[in-house]
Amino acid sequence: MNKFTVKDGTELYFKDFGKGQPIFFHHGWPLSSDDWDAQIMFFLEKGFRVIAHDRRGHGRSTQTYLGNDMDTYAADVAELIEFLDLKNVIHVGHSTGGGEAIRYAAQYGKGRVAKVVLISAVTPYMIKDENNPDGVPMEVFDDIRTNTLHNRQQFYHDLTIPFYGYNRENAVVKKGIQDNWWRQGMMGGIKAQYDCIKVFSETDFTDNLKSVEVPVLILHGDDDQIVPYATTAKKAVTLLQNGKLIIYPGLSHGMPTINAEVINDDILKFINFEE
Repeated sequence: MNKFTVKDGTELYFKDFGKGQPIFFHHGWPLSSDDWDAQIMFFLEKGFRVIAHDRRGHGRSTQTYLGNDMDTYAADVAELIEFLDLKNVIHVGHSTGGGEAIRYAAQYGKGRVAKVVLISAVTPYMIKDENNPDGVPMEVFDDIRTNTLHNRQQFYHDLTIPFYGYNRENAVVKKGIQDNWWRQGMMGGIKAQYDCIKVFSETDFTDNLKSVEVPVLILHGDDDQIVPYATTAKKAVTLLQNGKLIIYPGLSHGMPTINAEVINDDILKFINFEE
């Protein structure tokens, strides 16, 4: 197993396969690098070097008590990338991982980041407030906190239904996908996952989006029941210096898994497109 120890002693598990231009994948809450299986295999076969880590507190990384915040997540990535000496990197982030990717690019990525892809991302921020009246009410996140704290085993199974749009008419429900989501979630530490709810709901990435100069592709489904596209993707693209937005009709939050062929092709086109 590949593990790297960051400055505070936390061990980060990571995968590093292949050669060529590196693509670094940032997973969502409460999952792990395993959630990128469809992308890892696709881009590996296209000749890229693929790297994906388990965020601190998640997957096979240390079940951390401290440091479960976005600044530390980005700093962890910076240490790992420096250790691997990655340059000209494509960063791809899903959901919470989208926030991690754009914060890393803004704070640490100058000279190392080539492009960024944000999939169903929480950027610029999700919470409803006076500056974001169409955001998600705090009560929704309080409910996620309560269920994670007291009912995690069942909640992580139930959450797969809206996550993959399995509550929609004619949805093809695959229990294996649900079980894999549950497996990844239960591998992580409850303290880190509980703390991360505040991170993905309340962290403001506005300044990060504004400061990133490299091309950024935003992909989002218009039937995302977890991270509504109107208050995230549509706003995020207006903040970018060099951004492109693709909204997919009818696709869910979990589209990198259940619609991998569509997502992968659009990422590949974006990577190969010369400015």
